[in-house]
Amino acid sequence: MPMPTWDQFMVPVLEVLLDGETRRLRDLYGLVADHVGLTADERAEVISSGMLRHHDRIGWAASDLARAKAVERPSRGLYRITDVGRTLLHEYPQGITQKELRTIPAYTESLAAAQAAKSAIDAPIANAQSQLSPEEQIGQAIDLIHADVADDLLARLHAQEPAFFEQAVLDLLMAMGYGGAEGNATRTQLSNDGGIDGIVDQDALGLSRIYVQAKRYAVNAAVGRPEIQAFVGALHGNQANQGVFITSGRFSQGARDYVANLPTRVILIDGQRLAALMIRFGVGVQVKQTVQVVEIDEDFFE
Repeated sequence: MPMPTWDQFMVPVLEVLLDGETRRLRDLYGLVADHVGLTADERAEVISSGMLRHHDRIGWAASDLARAKAVERPSRGLYRITDVGRTLLHEYPQGITQKELRTIPAYTESLAAAQAAKSAIDAPIANAQSQLSPEEQIGQAIDLIHADVADDLLARLHAQEPAFFEQAVLDLLMAMGYGGAEGNATRTQLSNDGGIDGIVDQDALGLSRIYVQAKRYAVNAAVGRPEIQAFVGALHGNQANQGVFITSGRFSQGARDYVANLPTRVILIDGQRLAALMIRFGVGVQVKQTVQVVEIDEDFFE
């Protein structure tokens, strides 16, 4: 019998966690492998990146279950079953696929949020695999990987001190090119920042500046209109006409409506967009594997 696919590992993961204990992912690898009876040869199989195949598949199973709120991650690398997971296991003891997961609002909302943050994606993540070309399947797989990394990035950022978050935001703006060739970014003093957490000078003399406010909020916590008004007041106090407000959470509709009618240019970047930009510009992430897709060189045959 072949090794279970990643989605076929979801039921075993839930069964191993059914006792309610919180377990590390690296412990889950062995427990789930024992639970399904993987052979020594199967445990030794590796994928092209060099990662053990069953680690990769169990990891993805745990990740998708977390996205569906069937398991929770109280901290990095720890997993614990939830009531949603218990219900899911009770209803589908013979197997869980993405079809079943898409009946759970938290799962579809998570995928939709990741989808919305990527302007380059044309096909919905939920498309059936059989409807996609091989190139589209590669793109879909990368999108799913990025969505999982984005979730992890936001969790990591929220777990750090405010000063770390502020510096990460400035590092991102510099990576995006807003510091120019000779500009620089400066984090203001935490005790007396006047509503400004950082300043990006876009030229060597500091004639063109971007003022930054960074709020380390929980993913589901919203920055409201009062916080944006305070930031705008700080901009006016510095005689500035442009600023960027970045949060690891989200913005209320009231905050967005307020910014839309301002004469001052204020850009709002929420957690989903922040994570997508960090991935795009390589801040807080590194390339794990490069995939080369080849095609026929027509010039060679002319």
